[in-house]
Amino acid sequence: MSNTEELMGSDQLAAIVAQDIPPGSFVNLGIGQPTKVSNHLDPTAGVILHTENGMLGMGPEAHGDEVDLDLINAGKVPVTELPGASYLHHADSFAMMRGGHLDYCVLGAFQVSTTGDLANWHTGKPDAIPAVGGAMDLAIGAKHTFVMMSLLTRDGRSKLVPECTMPLTGVGCVSRVYTDHGVFLLEPQGVAVRELFGIAFSDLQELVEVPLTDRTDT
Repeated sequence: MSNTEELMGSDQLAAIVAQDIPPGSFVNLGIGQPTKVSNHLDPTAGVILHTENGMLGMGPEAHGDEVDLDLINAGKVPVTELPGASYLHHADSFAMMRGGHLDYCVLGAFQVSTTGDLANWHTGKPDAIPAVGGAMDLAIGAKHTFVMMSLLTRDGRSKLVPECTMPLTGVGCVSRVYTDHGVFLLEPQGVAVRELFGIAFSDLQELVEVPLTDRTDT
């Protein structure tokens, strides 16, 4: 696996996430960084993107003459539609999420614990504006929840933590975390590092407050 000289940018990281989504999967992409995954999916792989605002068969982001302001994803980003795309009532879209019909979701996060707990809707600060959207429904409804986020906060603290201190979105739901420093696998026996980006394993261990297993050579 890669050990590049620089931290991974969000577009490059989105390409790695896209490669890890199996062909034929039904997938929801959360707002923020995860929306970029749509731009890197193999169009021949048959991955079908679902949006909570009622679209099935979403394509990559729209640019230039492709932009139709009536055609947006849940993050209000203009998108394209793929052949066979369909549109759903909002309630039907959420029923798909809650009913276990999605194979994967890719969400952002404020914190992820070593046991896969997810906090991504509220920092808990008195002046913060909560924004849960469909994250709770996705976290418990999708068969697999991946997180795509920066590893560190602006003040240098790790978002991968022994235990979440912010209000939880879901419990034990996250199985994999993609960050600008590396890819983490959350397993019953602990946290394993699958890939490193621009940092040595020993330096990464100093940044993260949880024990890590180096899996980069396997």
